[in-house]
Amino acid sequence: MEQFLINALTEYGYIILFIWSIMEGELGLVMAGTMVHTGHMNLPTAILVAGLGGFVGDQIYFYIGRYNKKWIHQYLANHRRKFALAHLLLKKYGWPVIFIQRYLYGLRTIIPMSIGLTRYDAKKFAIINFVSAQVWAAITIILAYIFGEQIMQVIEYAKHHWYFALPIAGLFFAGIAYTFKRIEDNILKRREKRYENRNSTSATK
Repeated sequence: MEQFLINALTEYGYIILFIWSIMEGELGLVMAGTMVHTGHMNLPTAILVAGLGGFVGDQIYFYIGRYNKKWIHQYLANHRRKFALAHLLLKKYGWPVIFIQRYLYGLRTIIPMSIGLTRYDAKKFAIINFVSAQVWAAITIILAYIFGEQIMQVIEYAKHHWYFALPIAGLFFAGIAYTFKRIEDNILKRREKRYENRNSTSATK
């Protein structure tokens, strides 16, 4: 099985990287950086392909928000807090949120869809999205390329000591999710408090 995956990645690596970048991202980019380190991929080509995949993925989410509002409203019912947070960040910070949304855990698909729901210029979004995707791909792949040896050592250790690696990985991702959840709660609570103060001030006038 392991040899099959290696052969598949070696032969179809760029196609897999492109599709992976559309659907998810960082893990595929780290894998690509490691393959660049081992000489199975070309660095500029891997960055370009991954960046194009990330760009296409966010364009899809953007146009889902713009032209499939019925489905979005159904999706919104289960992700109301995240849409509220995305709207708040966009209102406060504007276009830089488009640039950094790839690094915002839990908001990568929500923010492009939220922008699609607004009248934000589609060409402007596409330009910012393209530059953001290429920078995101370059940073992640180059870091994985530089630390390729260490990443391979970790993978090798995890393969032979999975009973340690799985709980540690689970705790790590749970910690990330918890941290972003706390940040999300704090931002929304501050927003609610501002509205309450504004309403109370208006009521006293």
